[in-house]
Amino acid sequence: MPQPNALRWNGRPGHYEVYYVTLTDPASRIGIWVRYTLEAPLSGDPSCALWFAAMDPATGVVARKLTLPIAELTADAEPFKLRIGSAELAGGSASGGFQDVSWDLDWEPGRTYEPVPAMLRPFASTVLVLANGDTAVTGRCEFAGRTLELTGARGGQTHLWGAKHAQSWSWARCSDFRTESGEPVEDTFIDGVSAYVRRFGRELGPAILLAGRIGGEDFRASSLRSRTSTFGLEGWRFAAAAGDRNLVVEVRPERRLLAGVTYHDPDGEPAYCYNSEAASIRLEVHERGRPSRTLVGEGSAHFEYGQRQPVPELELHVT
Repeated sequence: MPQPNALRWNGRPGHYEVYYVTLTDPASRIGIWVRYTLEAPLSGDPSCALWFAAMDPATGVVARKLTLPIAELTADAEPFKLRIGSAELAGGSASGGFQDVSWDLDWEPGRTYEPVPAMLRPFASTVLVLANGDTAVTGRCEFAGRTLELTGARGGQTHLWGAKHAQSWSWARCSDFRTESGEPVEDTFIDGVSAYVRRFGRELGPAILLAGRIGGEDFRASSLRSRTSTFGLEGWRFAAAAGDRNLVVEVRPERRLLAGVTYHDPDGEPAYCYNSEAASIRLEVHERGRPSRTLVGEGSAHFEYGQRQPVPELELHVT
């Protein structure tokens, strides 16, 4: 496999690429979302951007974006390092700042996961790799005049690229689970997406791509059409078979902690995304020959819902 974070853009139009880091601080339950992006539209000049959002259960959402000319982006493949302006992303760190936000994060490089099956990658309009699927994150973030010192945070870093976002989708991850009685669950995380895509004039799906680790054992599951996946602004519920396990997952965001942002496809079509890094999750694990288990993450799950029209009653923090 190529270096999971290696830049895929070949300099031609019709491409977008994203690197993002998400985490939730367990002490404050503040969720953090950092993005490093490039857009190479079919018409017009390419650009790059830095995004930062914080979801604080006590005070609400702070979201910022800085767009720069593509000349401000440079990348080294080995060892990997991406620079946008003065901000940097490497295999085990992310730093940057603009306006009234900044971040300085470090993590031990984690295990890499490829949710998209190899045979589907040549046909996928977007491909993603969990470059650091689950890792402990340290450091600090500053936003809106306050400083967050991270204590015991876990998160992940993902790289995705393609030519077109889905028609609608839901994404979720969590790496801070507890039992229903409140005991921490070690070496466990899930990261998944479900989407409808347009092909040959028809909307197909919802597909599911799911990867993760439960009790120290990796898993991956995929389906081009799931009968159990339902999603919207209120959350995402689905079931999936992963090896000997059957998983039932329900993710619930708080509307007031959704950051509304606008994505732009290379062909110019917008997509409207509503993201929270302070959602809640319930994961049922059913395994043959073992008692069923229920794991929960109250305020420690990451969630995103996207569609092609804005939601009138919700604020778009970044346009």
